[in-house]
Amino acid sequence: MKKELKIPKFENEDEEAKFWDKVDFGEYFDEKDIQRGVVFPNLELSTEKVTIRFPKNVLLNVKKKARKANIPYQRLIKEYVRQGLTRDE
Repeated sequence: MKKELKIPKFENEDEEAKFWDKVDFGEYFDEKDIQRGVVFPNLELSTEKVTIRFPKNVLLNVKKKARKANIPYQRLIKEYVRQGLTRDE
């Protein structure tokens, strides 16, 4: 490791974002110091709840496909959205 990274206490998220935008991790870590397969058990996923209205027949078809795939239908909807965004890029 090159030098110690001191993380200050932040008053708000904007202040924290500005701090991390200025950090050059190359000053603090050597690639050889990085451990592969590190797990962050307390990391929360960044998700936001949304409400979308679907025609009943569309939702029934999604639920049917989700049951066949043995996954929650919300996960299948998220996957469809992700695939659509990837395809459009």
